[in-house]
Amino acid sequence: MNLFQTIGLVVFILALSIFNSEDKKVEVGNVVPDFNLTDLNGKVVKLSDFKGKIVVLEWTNPNCPFVQRVYREKIMTAVQKEFTQKGVVWLVINSTNPKHRDYREPVELKKIYDEWGAVYTAYLMDPDGKVGKMFDAKTTPHMFVIGKDGKLLYSGAIDDDPRGEKKEKVNYVRNVLNEILSGKQVSISVTKPYGCSVKYAEN
Repeated sequence: MNLFQTIGLVVFILALSIFNSEDKKVEVGNVVPDFNLTDLNGKVVKLSDFKGKIVVLEWTNPNCPFVQRVYREKIMTAVQKEFTQKGVVWLVINSTNPKHRDYREPVELKKIYDEWGAVYTAYLMDPDGKVGKMFDAKTTPHMFVIGKDGKLLYSGAIDDDPRGEKKEKVNYVRNVLNEILSGKQVSISVTKPYGCSVKYAEN
């Protein structure tokens, strides 16, 4: 191997390691890396602020019909209210690209979610989509549950009714939270999320 081949190999290995580190996604069972985002009031909120607590992450976009439905039918707000009263931290995250037509300013978002009766610990803005991509959040809504030990315990849909047609729904997030609070293993840790695609900024 000559000098140029050696240099080329080193550059390739470095590029591959950088790509892998940037492309790494949070997976169920792994500890979630700390992150920080700004809330609707401009305050920086860190995941580590809630160390030792159960944390729910809810990806959202108020222009999405699926999001509108789960709020209109109280599917989301009922679970928010039930478990925030039990000490669960609920973080709503909006990863909509500021240049997309669905983007709304924090003042308008606060008004919309107040009118919907949302009950959250903080509503966080992720305009560059960095945190959303770290979790590989695909849809609005897309739900994640982090355990007290900081590990991701659930990723998926709010329930088993994508079309909103079932009279009897299985609310996956409610079940996961009840299992965690009861000291049980999470029985269903991954489901397929449904909803509108997250409107990420293009790289």
